[in-house]
Amino acid sequence: MPGIDLKQSAENLKLERDAIALYDALSRIERDPLRAQSFRTIANNERRHAEIWAEKLRNLGAPMPPPTGPRLRVQIIVLVARIFGTHAVRDLVQALEGDEEDIYTAQSSPEVEAIAADEREHAEIWRRMSDGRATAAVGIQRAAGAPETWHRAGRSGTLRAVIFGVSDGLVSNLALVMGVAGASSGKASFVLLAGIAGILAGAFSMAAGEYISMQSQRELFERQIALERSEMEAMPQEEKAELVAVYRAKGFSESEARAFADRMFQDPEHALDTLVREELGLDPDELGSPWGAAGGSFVAFGIGAAIPVLPYVIVPGGAAFPVAIGLSLAALFAVGAGVSLLTGRGALFSGGRQVLIGAAAAVVTYLVGLAIGVSIAG
Repeated sequence: MPGIDLKQSAENLKLERDAIALYDALSRIERDPLRAQSFRTIANNERRHAEIWAEKLRNLGAPMPPPTGPRLRVQIIVLVARIFGTHAVRDLVQALEGDEEDIYTAQSSPEVEAIAADEREHAEIWRRMSDGRATAAVGIQRAAGAPETWHRAGRSGTLRAVIFGVSDGLVSNLALVMGVAGASSGKASFVLLAGIAGILAGAFSMAAGEYISMQSQRELFERQIALERSEMEAMPQEEKAELVAVYRAKGFSESEARAFADRMFQDPEHALDTLVREELGLDPDELGSPWGAAGGSFVAFGIGAAIPVLPYVIVPGGAAFPVAIGLSLAALFAVGAGVSLLTGRGALFSGGRQVLIGAAAAVVTYLVGLAIGVSIAG
């Protein structure tokens, strides 16, 4: 047996042990009995996966790796869940499930294929819980080639919006503050005035843009739902046929698809909800709040933009400039590390990349400001 099988099996065992620790923690944190039971079900599945890799290591005559604590990414997810609840970590967990499925997909063996299928089912359970239909049953049929839920969640997640809102505010206002510092020879009053103006202008601009975007999207979705409702009222048989076609595309037989559609159409609202989700790809319960999105963008941008300005408020004299640089670089690294929770890349890589991007913007604007200041003074 090639040595790589030993190494890969040990790495897979570590993945499953981390997943067990995650879902055991989520089941203890969750107060809703159905959701907690779903987490326990997934944890039991992960235990079965871990035993597969443990047995493979034993068969290869390899020493069993001692249990260690979960990796940092899992610890952070658990911490966020303890503070904000399990709903707040949906995007993070689904991204983690997606990364694990990608890892298993790259391998090739019967046990790996079975585990990868289970990982897809775990993502389906999360989707059902997000729809308010928590289930402890694992074994849900999914359509081959259907879009994975963690990709959708990653695009629309609240945590993602917060992280990138803070990043936008931090990078843009750091560049503004450095540019004014270069042009004014570091005069604190000028830098502070420009920084505060940058916070307010950027935060209001972000909030207004987010409100218009979300409101327009919401109106579009509401119109699509209203049209679907009108079609159901005017052409119920045609709409039922469309739902049958959806289930047929998922791999159900003609009789099974018709039975599902007949059951759905016994409750028109339930049928509408299903058609909207399956045919239009929309979640009627998650159309988003324009005011909530605007407020969140305002706060997130403002927090990031305030970081390079804060030293000019609390640090006297010329010391504010180096403190602002140091604090901003540390914040850039923290934001980059936060991005790694969504992307799965290493925290050092993501944090370092964010620092380089922010530092480059700051250096360029500082040099431009310095050149403009010298030109004006001359």
